[in-house]
Amino acid sequence: MPSSASAPASSQTTGSDYARLSQLITDAGLMARRPGYYTFRITAVAVLYAAGWAVFAVVGESWWTLGVAVFLALAFGQVALVAHDVAHRQVFRRRRPTEIAGRIAGAGIGMGYEWWQDKHTRHHANPNHEERDPDVAPDLLVWTAGQARAATGLPRLLGRAQAVLFFPLLLLEGLNLHVSGVRALRSPVVKRRVLEGVLMFGHIAAYLAVLLLVLPPGMALAFLAVHQALFGLYLGAIFAPNHKGMPTFSGDDRPDFLRRQVLTSRNVRGGRLTDLALGGLNHQIEHHLFPSMPSPALPRARPIVRRYCREMGVDYAETGLFASYKQALISLHRAGAPLRRR
Repeated sequence: MPSSASAPASSQTTGSDYARLSQLITDAGLMARRPGYYTFRITAVAVLYAAGWAVFAVVGESWWTLGVAVFLALAFGQVALVAHDVAHRQVFRRRRPTEIAGRIAGAGIGMGYEWWQDKHTRHHANPNHEERDPDVAPDLLVWTAGQARAATGLPRLLGRAQAVLFFPLLLLEGLNLHVSGVRALRSPVVKRRVLEGVLMFGHIAAYLAVLLLVLPPGMALAFLAVHQALFGLYLGAIFAPNHKGMPTFSGDDRPDFLRRQVLTSRNVRGGRLTDLALGGLNHQIEHHLFPSMPSPALPRARPIVRRYCREMGVDYAETGLFASYKQALISLHRAGAPLRRR
């Protein structure tokens, strides 16, 4: 059974519930491609990315360069969001341009494209499922009380205070992105290992070379620390509100597609600034129901999905940004409770 919130209704409904919603969305024209939007967005992000490195070169050997590190952390985060939309085929219909654009974006931030795509696809198929969703696998943290009781090593040590440690640990997420991509080169899920490796190691080599050519070693290390830490924090701040603290499943618990996606996801209210900062992923319910829907269409899909869920008696979770972080931290604290009793 789900570990929190409302359990899926044990009704006689099937995938037809999703089919009817899908028809409503299609009839509203929300699945149509948005080439103009993505041309502008990708161009703007590319300009910001290039401008950040240009300013870095101009500022040169100065501690003001740490301000550039902050800017580039945000730029890297926006590139990651573009890569996300590309991988979901929100931008291109065909596989080849999707793969080319995705690899370019991934190379720009040092991310293994095939590794991430495989991981994210498995997450979308079974969100918050303990055995099937890699995003809730016990790594450094535990996400459920059952994982806490079985924890050993670092998860057991950190789990006692994981709610307090959560945001500090996100400072390592940028580094983890690079390390995980490199480690995945040994995995069969990466089919084009040479290309994936060349792009990732090429990014690392170019990144370090630029830092050491422009800055003395100590200042270069400080830039790297600030840039990668804030990049990781930004990524974590984008993804943390989406599923943490929502129901989790295990074993054979697997409701139909509509309920599986809606009950495990949380929307974050906000305006255009929130949409920009979170790349549209604040409309997480709509995104999980329709992964290939262009992100600018998600706000228009929201009232349709919310009304349909209300009619079907399916809980539709929505809250503010800081409230979503609070709920995630409360859930982490509760999950670690068995470790505090040892």
